[in-house]
Amino acid sequence: MKRREFIASGVAAGVGALTMASSTQVTAQPESKGKFKLKYAPHFGMFENLAGKDPIDQLKFIADAGFRAFEDNGMKDKPVDLQEKIAAAMANLNLEMGVFVATADFQNVNFASAKADIREGLLKAMHEAVQVAKRVNAKYTTVVPGCYDKGLEWDYQTANVIDNLKRCAEILEPAGIVMVLEPLNPWKDHPGLFLTKVPQAYMICKAVNSPSCKILFDIYHQQITEGNLIPNMNKALSEIGYFQVGDNPGRNEPGTGEINYLNVFKHINAIDKTKIVGMEHGNSKPGKEGEQAVLDAYRKMDSFEI
Repeated sequence: MKRREFIASGVAAGVGALTMASSTQVTAQPESKGKFKLKYAPHFGMFENLAGKDPIDQLKFIADAGFRAFEDNGMKDKPVDLQEKIAAAMANLNLEMGVFVATADFQNVNFASAKADIREGLLKAMHEAVQVAKRVNAKYTTVVPGCYDKGLEWDYQTANVIDNLKRCAEILEPAGIVMVLEPLNPWKDHPGLFLTKVPQAYMICKAVNSPSCKILFDIYHQQITEGNLIPNMNKALSEIGYFQVGDNPGRNEPGTGEINYLNVFKHINAIDKTKIVGMEHGNSKPGKEGEQAVLDAYRKMDSFEI
């Protein structure tokens, strides 16, 4: 599943909840095994066969299963009253809000451009993101810096990206909101995008020099683009604000591909266990069986020794 599909599914999930009465009980109760060591953050739809389709019931299921956080790429495009309903439920359940997407254009040049009208659109998106973040108690918002310009020298584009991000950070800093820049792989999912590697994102964040501009280290994407996961985490740690996961190949739950997530999660716990680890992946199997497999996978990978 590509990032744009995760965003679309996030928007769709829960929109009907305004006209749907929350059920009095969920379809199934997860076996209680205590809270996870790390702040893994599921998303709407990941457990809807076990929890039911109502978003509030899904949040209850997530909390009961031992998760401490939740993320929703499509939160920004949900109705305001639904955002408020979700935020209230998360507060009652002691779930921390993870990322939502502030801006992600997979078709056009935006951050790499110096055009005034494009910049105004980016700044408008940041103002909107601040309002959403306040509404849902979020600290992090995802930024995908768009496509690269085939007709402009790369270093000029990089300068444009840095300049645009500085202006965005000026909007976010007073509100305490952090935009996390996500490098996406160009080989499997997202050809043509400007930002593809963690070292590239590290350089840009250093140049922007703002607490409101950090890296979203998506382990799935970086395994495809460059590998070297743990060394890159160590080198870029000061600029990493958020993690996301998915195994490769397949972009499903940990344990279904080639990444040694037991060691990766142990390392994240060692370097900064306060970071949210977004579960931006699919389920390898359909239905309740697949959802239980996701729960089992995270229990297994979270069993590392401290």
